[in-house]
Amino acid sequence: MVAETEYYDRLGVSPDCDETTLKKAYRKKALQLHPDKNPAGADEFKAVSEAYDVLSNPEKRELYNQFGKKGLEGGGGMGGVDPSDLFSQLFGGGGGGMFGGGRGRSGPKKGKDLVHRIKVSLEELYLGKTTKIALQKHVICSKCDGRGGKAGAVKPCGGCKGQGVKIVFRQLGPMVQQLQQPCQDCNATGEIINSKDRCKGCEGNKIIKERKILEVHIDKGMQDGQTITFNGEADQAPNTVPGDVVIVIEEKPHPVFKRKGDDLIAEVEVDLVTALAGGMIPIEHLDSRALLVKVTPGEVLKPNSTKLVPENGMPSQRFHTLGDLILVIKVLFPDTIDPSACPVLESVLPARRPLPTWDSSIHVEEVEMHDVSESRSGKSRANGDEMDEDDEEGGGAGPQVQW
Repeated sequence: MVAETEYYDRLGVSPDCDETTLKKAYRKKALQLHPDKNPAGADEFKAVSEAYDVLSNPEKRELYNQFGKKGLEGGGGMGGVDPSDLFSQLFGGGGGGMFGGGRGRSGPKKGKDLVHRIKVSLEELYLGKTTKIALQKHVICSKCDGRGGKAGAVKPCGGCKGQGVKIVFRQLGPMVQQLQQPCQDCNATGEIINSKDRCKGCEGNKIIKERKILEVHIDKGMQDGQTITFNGEADQAPNTVPGDVVIVIEEKPHPVFKRKGDDLIAEVEVDLVTALAGGMIPIEHLDSRALLVKVTPGEVLKPNSTKLVPENGMPSQRFHTLGDLILVIKVLFPDTIDPSACPVLESVLPARRPLPTWDSSIHVEEVEMHDVSESRSGKSRANGDEMDEDDEEGGGAGPQVQW
């Protein structure tokens, strides 16, 4: 027999109900009466929350069974607990303020995001690509629903009052230092599970490892450093909202093209005849097309000049247009030329620049020139040999004295 049954009646359960039945009854009532869905049920919501707060606590429930509400006076009842907090703890999310505002949503914390980088070629960014990645992640154990053991077998640790840490005091001379230490009784988990009641699937850890395959869609025109987010696909943990898996695009270097926004830049080698007399510049594009860029006869391509081929750059992911292809011209000059052809060149090319006229007091000397590598290496070798010989004879660069 119990002293009174009002709290049990509020929840619609019998006084001998177990913890699971009590929780299910409160869940049903709370969903029906929560002010966010039923503003008129705010008082009833508060009443069933008060009943659940007492009956879900073994010590309070025992006092209530023996003495009724009077047995809870001075330390029982709601004890200042917000009914919305009870709702949040049970349903794993924020219950909102009592009347749709107030405290706002507290809810469980969010887990860490998992960042994964994938290297993508410029061709794949041009054409788009779908790839798959395999991840190892923690998920809530389905056998025990993340409890770690049988229903009702998981109890708050008495040593740390379910906090996972203990407060200890240390005397330091005239002062007392307060420290937090991990609770050894529960291995800092805040819970105690009898070994025989531990879940066989997760061995009491509440989570297990699982291999997850994610299909990653890389859109045309995506850029280096851009991210693709899979919401809630990171590690799961009890009372925690899973973080996200964030895929970061890393563009591989390309041997021909460089990217600048939606434009492509390429250095192209052009023979001297084409640069002077016109022709075609062949370019193999990222989508296996072959472009023949026309050089109009009469147009002269100067070394290191830039030319633009419109709408042959990268596709724009945002605007669904194409950037431009920018060509940096590298003119290939011949190493030598047949002297007999020089008069022909002189006849078609612009006239030579005239030599300056110097005053008669200036001595004019005609000299020859050589490739830099050849002339400089000869000079360095001569100087180096002389210095090496000096070093071998005297062991140093200073003057040698003989007695």
